[in-house]
Parts: sequence; structure tokens; C-alpha cells
Amino acid sequence: MNTTPSPVSLRCDALRCEIKPELGGCIAGLWLGDIPVLRSTPAQGLHSVRQSASYPLVPFSNRVGHASLQWQGTDHPLVKNFEPEPHAIHGVGWERPWAVLEASDTFALLSYEHKADAAWPFDFDSSQAFKLNAHALEMTLSITNQSKVSAPVGLGWHPYFVKRPGSRVTFSTLGRWEMGNDKLPTHRTDSAGLDDDCAALAVDHCFDGWRGELHLRDALLHTRVSSSLTRLVVFTQPGRDSIAIEPVSHVNNAVHLMVAGIATAEELGLVILKPGETFSCEMRMDVERVA
Repeated sequence: MNTTPSPVSLRCDALRCEIKPELGGCIAGLWLGDIPVLRSTPAQGLHSVRQSASYPLVPFSNRVGHASLQWQGTDHPLVKNFEPEPHAIHGVGWERPWAVLEASDTFALLSYEHKADAAWPFDFDSSQAFKLNAHALEMTLSITNQSKVSAPVGLGWHPYFVKRPGSRVTFSTLGRWEMGNDKLPTHRTDSAGLDDDCAALAVDHCFDGWRGELHLRDALLHTRVSSSLTRLVVFTQPGRDSIAIEPVSHVNNAVHLMVAGIATAEELGLVILKPGETFSCEMRMDVERVA
């Protein structure tokens, strides 16, 4: 018997979202009418989560350096899941199938239960909720520590927004983490954020002190991204047809930075959950046509 969940399609007026639960609980596409808000593929035609519109980041964001988690005096080797890089990246949720707990025309609830393995050494439960209205997609992501010990966790989303002619990204922050050649952060500098044309933008950084609001504008759409999270990873290069704008809870490689004494868990946004504790966050994308 085939138990693979079918794609979930949400629709409200002109806004439409397709979700592919078995492919990392990812969003396959988000459209306003016939205009893609995110880089979008019909769910039935999407076969790689790396080509999806967006996927969840759980139980950590970005990279754990050299795929080795150092926690409470123990080294936990992790899976190198982004060859040829030597790191572990984006957690495990994006690579595992999610179950559909509830689905309607405008709402979906997905879940993923993780048992400790080579990719992540702690048990956890996680859920994603999607709510669509005529103007916005609202998302909630949650994680509960089901281990018998405290565990480091992080959450976020990895959406890819379409980069059209005239696309401009604007947001305010307090700082930015500079990157080494190994794609790991080295140190923090002051940064007011970005207000730039996306076409020539070359960026691959984690910003902190984000004010929780971002605007992406072009000749067709104005998209406003808002979140309860205060950090933002942004990645694009000239020539790419998308810009990754990722609300996240912690700085890249946060556990290693904490262990090295570069910053505290609080400064890095690293959440440490006791057994049974839950951490949740929200993100919303408001979309409107440009008159």
C-alpha cells in the first residue's frame, strides 16, 4: 500500500501555495495569480528539495562546522549532507518526509518525529503549520526536545524569492557575521542591514539584530516578510535568478562559536531546551501586486 502523502494545495483568492510533505515538508511553490512569489514548481513536478521554493530548518540553521557537534563534553560526528562541503547543513527536517496531520483549502499541519541517529544525536518532535489568506502565507515552526538531556536547537526557514528585473531588498539590522573561506562565520561587525538592488548583490551572511521586517520590491510584486525571529541569513550572487532570505533563530555554527568562547548562547541566539520543553517561531509573507 502506498502511504506517501499527496501534495497539499492551499488556495485563497489569487494566492496559491503547494506543499510536498514527503520531500522535506517543503513548499514547492507560492504564486499570486500566475506570478511566482518564490521560485516555484508544481508539487507533482518537484523531485529535489534543493530546487524547492522553501524548506524548514530544524533542528539547526545553516552549518555545523566540519560536521562535528561538541556538546556537554562529548563530540558527536554528524552526517556531511552537502558535498563537497565538510559541514553538516540545514538540520535534518529538510531531508526527511513529514506527515500530514490536517489539511483544508487554507490550512495545513505537518509533523516530523526524529529519533537520534547519525545526522542528529537527540530525539525531538517538530511541526509546521501553514495558514493562507487572500494576501499572506503565515507559517509556524515548533520543536519539542524528547531526549532525556538538554539539547541545543535552532529553527528557521529557507525560502528562495524570485529575483526579477528591478528587484530590491530592504531591511534593518544591528550586525553582520563575516564569513571565512570555509563558509563559517569568523567575527561580527556592525551593519545597518541592506537596501540594495538584487541584480548586482553578492552576499552570503548572517545578520543579527534584525527588526523582524523585510521588503522585497520589483515591477510586479511587493512582498513583506515578517517574523518573530531576530536573525536573517541572506544569500545571492549576480547571475542567480533567486535570493535566499532566511529568518533564523541563531547565528551560523552557533554551538562551535559558543564552545570557542567567541560569544554566549544568548548572544548567538542558541536555544537550549530541557527535556520536554518546546520552542516555536513564526514567519509571514504578505504579497501584493504593484499597481
